[in-house]
Amino acid sequence: MVTEDFRRQLAGYGLTTARILYRRPDHRWLLQTYVWQDYDLCPDFPVLQGFLAFWQKKLDGPLHSVTVAHSRLIQPAELRAVDGVFRLH
Repeated sequence: MVTEDFRRQLAGYGLTTARILYRRPDHRWLLQTYVWQDYDLCPDFPVLQGFLAFWQKKLDGPLHSVTVAHSRLIQPAELRAVDGVFRLH
């Protein structure tokens, strides 16, 4: 049985991690970190954009900054030429 995450990877989704800095609602001068991770499409990031829209609409802590890292997990294999053969007895 194939998982939904694997199907999304085959469709071009990659693992996206976002570090979200936001201001505390009770102490605006204090920044706090939230780490979000899901499969998303680069470069538009529709899943992340939806999450950030939800954050701004429903949560009290205003966003300060968002840093995004993205990696496609299924990609062509990297091949390297071998310079020699070593035998161990």
